[in-house]
Amino acid sequence: MLTTMFALHSDDTGQTRRRPPAVWRTMTRMDQGLVALTGRLRITGRIAPELRGRPFLMASNHIGVFDPFVLIAACRRIGIAPRFMLAGGILDTPVIGPALKVSGHMRIDRGKASALEQFAQALEEMRTTPSPIIVYPEGRISHDPGLWPERGKTGAARLAIAAGVPVVPISQWGAHEAVYWGTEKVTGPADLLPLARSGLTAPLRRPTYRVHFGEPVDLSDIEPERPGAGVRAHAKIMRAITAGLVPLRRDEPDKPKFHDPTRPTDTISPWRPR
Repeated sequence: MLTTMFALHSDDTGQTRRRPPAVWRTMTRMDQGLVALTGRLRITGRIAPELRGRPFLMASNHIGVFDPFVLIAACRRIGIAPRFMLAGGILDTPVIGPALKVSGHMRIDRGKASALEQFAQALEEMRTTPSPIIVYPEGRISHDPGLWPERGKTGAARLAIAAGVPVVPISQWGAHEAVYWGTEKVTGPADLLPLARSGLTAPLRRPTYRVHFGEPVDLSDIEPERPGAGVRAHAKIMRAITAGLVPLRRDEPDKPKFHDPTRPTDTISPWRPR
């Protein structure tokens, strides 16, 4: 089982919740300040009271390298402290990696043999620990020209089905304006220059970061033992994320107004509204 350091405590309603470790509370406070410095955060939707104090999955679209910071700030504002399922490379970075590990965030190495063991560990966490987990079903920042969600992977859906937990769709828009996509891999300082240049101008442009917490996806008609259950559940989750995204970008239905010259546009979203 994954080792985490969240202390359990009860709130005024008697529900048991996890109290994040001091290092993560400090990081989220700093994150909230950073998000406020660079733009304006607008939140719609909610997390139902009956979900608080119990495990559930949160599935979000992925639109830029800054959107995890926005998600953390949005969650902090509504009073929840989720953990992320992160690509292994992030947890291997100096300083930040150890801080994230000690905060209970989980590793996923897609496409590697270790992914099966990591899935089993995440499943055990979902079954035994009363806190939400955020996942990016797409697995990467969208390459769709319109920045609509990519096809994605079924891992999050299969995890939710196996653990028997609700799935809350999160739709977000605007964080792609804070920092350029940059490059797939950072091999040296030159790869960071586009991100640094674009990020320095964000406080002047003041983009609006919109985050919507949707109602839990109804997976009651999904029979876990039937072949293709994960695919069907994944489709319902992605459609829910897309439905929540439509009103957030009502004036940008086709392509983002903000042009990022570094982001690839070599895939087509199957979820884009027709």
